[in-house]
Amino acid sequence: MNTQLDRIDKHILTLMQRNGRISNLELAEQVGLSPTPCARRVKRLEESGIVSRHVTLLNAEALDLNLTAMVSIAMDRHTPERFEQFEQTVATFPEVLECSIVTGQAADFLLKVVVKDMRHYEQFLLGRLTNLEGVTGVHSSFVLRKVVDKTELPLD
Repeated sequence: MNTQLDRIDKHILTLMQRNGRISNLELAEQVGLSPTPCARRVKRLEESGIVSRHVTLLNAEALDLNLTAMVSIAMDRHTPERFEQFEQTVATFPEVLECSIVTGQAADFLLKVVVKDMRHYEQFLLGRLTNLEGVTGVHSSFVLRKVVDKTELPLD
């Protein structure tokens, strides 16, 4: 996906990242286009896969989800089947916001998990995560405070 982005495309993407609910009319005005060409550019960015989806970001604390854990997972075997099975299962856990295969440490996977509190985390960890076939090691680190918390990708 090697789509060339010009200055206007990057400006559109920057504005859309900051406000996913921006209207086409407001977007067009801010980037200096009329509404129809602006809408065509947005459609092209969506069809190319650069804009993968539109979401609403929720405030976890307002929903009483006060504990974020970064969880390193070590697996017993490094086979495609074992990894695929783990990935498919962990993708069904609503507490898991991110799951990445990592390198450079003892872990195979790194999860970002959000739960209400330590009790909920214990239930998640002992009741589900450590029961997954192939999981041989779990290391949890807890977020004390977010220093940088953004969703905008750098476009320059």
